[in-house]
Amino acid sequence: MTRNSPHDDGREVLLEGAAAYQRGEVAEALRIFERAARTTTGGLRASALINAASMADELGDHATAIGWYHEALSEIPADAIEKRASALVNYSQALQHVGELDQAQSALEQARALLADNDEFGTLRVACLLSLCAVAFHRGRWHDTIEIATESLDAAVRFAPQLAGHPLMNLAGAYFETGHRELAVDFAAQALAAFESAQDRNGVAETQQNTATMMLRLNRLDEAEPLLQASQEYFERAGLGHRAGIGLKTMGFLAENRGDLDRAYDRYLRGYEYFQASGAVLDAADVQVRLATVAFQTGHMHEGQQLIAAAFHAYAERGLGLHCAQIDYWHATLLEAVLDTMDHPAPEILTAAANLAVTSAVAIDAVRHTFGNGNQREQWNRQIADPAMRMAFRFAYLSGDGPLLTDLIETQCAGTALNIAPSEVREPAQLPFALFDPPTDLLGAHSDGSETGEAGNDPTPSSRDVGPTRASTLDDRRDAADPADRLAEDNGVTDPGAESALDGTETPTLMAGTTPITADRRAGASALQLGAALAEVAASAGLPVAPPPRVSVGPDGHIALAAYVATAEQRYGLNVRDDRVVTA
Repeated sequence: MTRNSPHDDGREVLLEGAAAYQRGEVAEALRIFERAARTTTGGLRASALINAASMADELGDHATAIGWYHEALSEIPADAIEKRASALVNYSQALQHVGELDQAQSALEQARALLADNDEFGTLRVACLLSLCAVAFHRGRWHDTIEIATESLDAAVRFAPQLAGHPLMNLAGAYFETGHRELAVDFAAQALAAFESAQDRNGVAETQQNTATMMLRLNRLDEAEPLLQASQEYFERAGLGHRAGIGLKTMGFLAENRGDLDRAYDRYLRGYEYFQASGAVLDAADVQVRLATVAFQTGHMHEGQQLIAAAFHAYAERGLGLHCAQIDYWHATLLEAVLDTMDHPAPEILTAAANLAVTSAVAIDAVRHTFGNGNQREQWNRQIADPAMRMAFRFAYLSGDGPLLTDLIETQCAGTALNIAPSEVREPAQLPFALFDPPTDLLGAHSDGSETGEAGNDPTPSSRDVGPTRASTLDDRRDAADPADRLAEDNGVTDPGAESALDGTETPTLMAGTTPITADRRAGASALQLGAALAEVAASAGLPVAPPPRVSVGPDGHIALAAYVATAEQRYGLNVRDDRVVTA
């Protein structure tokens, strides 16, 4: 083929873009791929569109990325299995970034069906499984997350040892979220070793960031800080805005934990600006709640309430009901702190706080029934549901509402100890790092959108506990392709490279029309052996139990907390009680 051939020129442009990406020049790679999309046709144009979309998504322009992916998919022939599957996996990444989890799941299921059991596309199948794991992580479906992560680890052992770090980190995250903290730290160490062995710079940085998050959640602040600083320098230098936003949010939490509220507000605000600019709505909403917390602590109650209302709206729009319940619970906690400063509690604040506390507690208490493991149920009840219910009891007591107290008592297990009095010394309210949201699919959706929960949700929201760990996928691929390698066929896509995004919203970036990174495919194989063994030993089965029944109480046989149950189901879009009715 001659030098002047448009076909040849198009291939050279794709290689040029891949080389720019490999150097960490994401914006330059985007410019090159955009140019290629304008000047080529057929399979090369589709590859250029996919790559341009991947670059846009990585730079935070998710809406543009979604449009380009959609355009590319409309041009890819049905028989171009590898390219189409790759585009679908990448498409799901952008969809997850904007909170469209149902569409992301649908795209991934299409990709999985295309790939089937064809070993020819083994590495791409690993990428698809990692993406499916990210969606399960988003939704807090821990059993599914562990199952898919284990399957993807097995696939990585077979097809792509250089990708070992991703499923290992997903197992770390899932086990951390379900309370197996030391096991999670072991998996994280294996993931870091795998990324280092594969010479995956981005994977190392992301694993550092997520290991720092674990250290924060374990209250090991001094160990977390250097990991955060190292990874933050890398992400900001590389222009990876979304990951930089995550780092700033984490740094804000660290500062807040140390009582430096000015620094915390600054870090949260900078993180919010990163997320807002990139269209990462859910991350932006999460930081709004954190900004609200600092606002309450510094006496700016009105500003705090406006921020909380905006965050609630963002989650409610996407059917993330248990996030909404947590925001209400946290709002009640902040109002409780305000009431504690008053000699005579303001009636309007007390009423608002009581309604928020009881309504959210009803939903949060029901969640423990969705876990398929008895230990997880017990942990959720002890560390999350109990504090929420204690707050409900306290506000019912402060309000002097005898019937409400009776209803609350009748709905609780006999022998539960209730501490409705405030502690003698109260620490300032601090939002846990993670918004918790367990398996909403088991809870039962009350509305069409309520199945879309988000992952990385912390089952232990104490004042010193943080999260989330995040689903590891093939995102932010700095070493996506080696420009010295051969190019894929016009209608195909090559194997993904070895990069990670431990972010519950991110899925693989697969470079179209270029070949994979030159890292040794055997790299990381030694790290897999212990990781696979851990996965096998740690896996356990369990069955969820039914949601709590409705309780008939009193001579009139009324349903306990009926009004609050109805409000919770309407407000959060979730079924929080079974149809069964039992008599107290």
